Amino acid sequence: MGSVDPLTYVLLSFVDLPSLNPAVAPLAWMLGSWVSEQDGQGEFPTISSFQYKEEAVISHVGQPMLNFTFCASNPDTGKPLHRECGFIRIKPGTNHVAFISAQNTGVVEIEEGEVQGEQLTISSHSISRISFAKEPHVQQICRIFRLTPDGKLEQTVSMATNTQPLAPHLRVTYRKASS
Repeated sequence: MGSVDPLTYVLLSFVDLPSLNPAVAPLAWMLGSWVSEQDGQGEFPTISSFQYKEEAVISHVGQPMLNFTFCASNPDTGKPLHRECGFIRIKPGTNHVAFISAQNTGVVEIEEGEVQGEQLTISSHSISRISFAKEPHVQQICRIFRLTPDGKLEQTVSMATNTQPLAPHLRVTYRKASS
């Protein structure tokens, strides 16, 4: 069952999932439940380096988009850390992708880019935040998702704030926990 709650597991056991919408077929390699194989690595010029565990679920319900959740936790205590959820859309008939994310830090972002084979490269198109978000404010995000030849999913994130230029921030490699 993994991290799926028992009621959801029972309900999913009796529901036939719809077919994958053809519009998102170029992103099908991202689908599944993923867990960080080793601790993810975080860094940024204004903070101490850190490690984290992360679970990622990328799914679909037959619509022309994928749904996602990323849930990071402290690798030693299991305490929840960063959370984000949203949608990955592709402009039908193209390789142009939009990544829409809401985060527990009060940031909402839209990133856009392209999928080329089994790599998705996106960067921020717009970023909004709650009025009381702590400083420094994120100004730019760039991400790369890549499926490795051995079937692992890598995510790298670079970030810029109002006090720091674009710099590496996160790197994590996931193994597939389930399809």
